[in-house]
Parts: sequence; structure tokens; C-alpha cells
Amino acid sequence: MNIALKGRNEGHFLDINSFNDESWRIILKKSIRDPGELYPFFPMDKAQIEPVIKRYPMKINPYYLGLIKHRNDPIYKQCVPDIQEIKNSAGEDDPLSEEESSPVPSIIHKYPDRVLFYVSNRCAMYCRFCNRKRKVGKIDIGKKEIDEGISYIKSNRNIKDVLLSGGDPLLLSDRQLFDILSCIRDISHVNIIRVGTRVPCTLPHRITDNLVNNLKRFHPLYINTHFNHPMEITPQSTQACTRLANAGIPLGCQTVLLKGVNDEPKIIKELMYKLLSIRVRPYYLFYPDRVRGTSHFWVDFQKGIEIFSSLHGHISGLGVPKLVIDLPGGGGKVPVYPEYVIEKKDTLITFTSFDGKRIDYNFDKPKQ
Repeated sequence: MNIALKGRNEGHFLDINSFNDESWRIILKKSIRDPGELYPFFPMDKAQIEPVIKRYPMKINPYYLGLIKHRNDPIYKQCVPDIQEIKNSAGEDDPLSEEESSPVPSIIHKYPDRVLFYVSNRCAMYCRFCNRKRKVGKIDIGKKEIDEGISYIKSNRNIKDVLLSGGDPLLLSDRQLFDILSCIRDISHVNIIRVGTRVPCTLPHRITDNLVNNLKRFHPLYINTHFNHPMEITPQSTQACTRLANAGIPLGCQTVLLKGVNDEPKIIKELMYKLLSIRVRPYYLFYPDRVRGTSHFWVDFQKGIEIFSSLHGHISGLGVPKLVIDLPGGGGKVPVYPEYVIEKKDTLITFTSFDGKRIDYNFDKPKQ
């Protein structure tokens, strides 16, 4: 048994290889929320954690806790509260101005043809770098908010694409999720449904046969999940992604560059290879948003360029995500690219190749 599960299975046996409704609910129920519960695994000063979780809740389920190999490793940093979250006030609670783009509480409408539908405020594990630290684990989403969101989508015929987000939509019950997806699929002008979830990484046991059978009824449906480090790709997360892929659901990954976690070329390259091996297509590589309480994770702009450049030419194009910044003030996502064009002289363009060579390319029109 995983070392992190020892002492956490009173009254229940936690089987980390079982994928059914009872298993994932038991694992989730045994999540650590109090600093004292961390002490048997990582002795620490409770006074360094208690004031943090008063502002930003902690939740670490036994499966994800068990991925930690030692204190301050990449898994530990993503899930264990750090006093830096409240010591440094840099950033904003809502740097992307999501609240200003919210016509009803459960909808963020930033782009003309698509909306984010906020359907859950719970996650299987509360990431310390979360861009919605201001609300995840705090603000309840009930039937009223869900109904308002569906009504808004129905009323706006420009909406072609709906992204279920949160929190984590897959922490809803199968019935709740089925009802929401059914309502959206019945809206004639909605073509595409997407689900943003970290569950395949943080609680893969949630990807049960029942869930998968429900999801595949709503094609075209896409899932973007979220892995940040190769250590997160385990036999369990592999099985979860395999189940989804076998159901014909295209899987993408939105990875966040995090200082001290994955801000090294070799780590990102290994992660991209491993994602492809479990049939997950790297989609976005994000700079972390400037969220208050997360500044210790922020990555320098040039460092991000260097990491992204290290992929080009050294891994298949399938494994190269878009490097993206989500602009403040609701400006939306923009891609960031290294400079491959280094000189222009009329129709002669000089490029730099992936291995640093200068190569001329003549764009002159052919003579007739």
C-alpha cells in the first residue's frame, strides 16, 4: 500500500487500484484538510500553515499525497500550503477580470463564440498555484446558478462552444453531470462541449466505467486535463486517460510553468513525451497567472521562451504545445513564440533553425 495511505484507512480499505464510485468517494473523504493531519507524514510547524489555510483552503487526497517522495519535491510544492502565499501580496485576486466578464455568476463570457461554465467549486486537490484561489473551495455553486448559466447559453445564439470548468466538473455526481451535459447538448446552436478537469491527474479513480459511458454520449466532447510534472503520470493516471481515449474523447493537456516545480527544459520535455505515451496531446504551456498568493511560482518571461525553444526540433510536433499567456484585464490568451526570423532583406528571409544555424529562404516569385 502507498505509504501516504497508512493510517488513513480507518473503517475503510483504500484501494488505489480500484476505479468505482465507492473507491473515489472514500479516497476523497479521507482528504487532509487540517495541518495536524500532515504531521505524521511531514513534521512541520503548524503555525506556518494555519494562517494560510484560513485564507486559502487545503485539501490533499491520499492518492495525490502518496505521490510525494520527499518534502519540497514537485508534488509537495503543488499541494502543501506555504507561508509565502500570505506573506507576499503581489498580484491580484482576479487578474484576468473574470468577474467583470461574468453576466451571471456561473458564466464567464470573454470570447464571442464560447463561454466558460463554472459548475463546481470543489477539486480533488487544491493546487497552491490556482488561478481561482479567490473562490475555489469557498463559493458554492447550486442549482440556481447552474440553471441561470444554461438559460444564458440558450439566450445567446453566438455561443458555439461551452467549456465546463470550476473547481472540477468531474467531482459532480454522474447524475448532476449528465443533467448539465444533456441540457447543453439540447441547445441547437452549441456545437462543441469541453470539460476542463484535473481529476485524471489528481484523482484518476474518478474515471469510472459509468462516468466514461455517460460522457461518450455527448460527442463531440473534448477533455483538457492538467499535468505539470512527469511524477504525476502513474499507472492509475495512465489507466484513467486510457479509458477516456478508448471512449473516443480527445484529450489535451494544459500545463502551467511553475518555478521550482517544472521550470527546466528536461522536465518539460520528459512530461511531453509521457503525455503522448498515455494518449494526451500537449495543448497549452501556460505562464502562471499573476494571482495573489502565487508569486513564488511565477516564471520569468525569458525563462519560458527558453524552455519552449528547447522543445522545438527535439521532440515531435505532436509534443509541442502552444506557449501561452492569459492577458490581464480580460485580454484573453495570446501565443508567445521565439524569434525564428532574424533578418529580412526584400524577399530574402534569414531564419535560425532549431540547432542554431542561420538559413536563408528566398520568397521571390518564380520567373514566368
